[in-house]
Amino acid sequence: QVQLVESGGGLVQAEDSLRLSCTASERTISTYTMGWFRQSPGKEREFVAGISRWGGTIYATDFVKGRFTISRDNAKNTVYLQMNSLTPEDTAVYYCAARQRLVVATTSKDYDYWGQGTQVTVSS
Repeated sequence: QVQLVESGGGLVQAEDSLRLSCTASERTISTYTMGWFRQSPGKEREFVAGISRWGGTIYATDFVKGRFTISRDNAKNTVYLQMNSLTPEDTAVYYCAARQRLVVATTSKDYDYWGQGTQVTVSS
């Protein structure tokens, strides 16, 4: 069992930056593939970015467009999502997720563990 806790969300203005953190308690995340998802009211949860245990990354291509960077620090048991040039369309609850398989997955059903989420609100 992996317990994930997200932090770093908040209210920012358009073009601002935020860095989200996801810290695992009780177990190391070094052997897990990690992902970030987001969900806006009335929409399905969507993939944002994922990172393999070796640091290989995949990003959603339709809205990330070079603005977001996922990284991991296994020594700190933490995964990060650096978000730059934020727009109001990025407003959502952002979730961290972990899966035990090696390959980064882009669908929520393929992840085994989830955090509670952190709210990101971007004002225009």
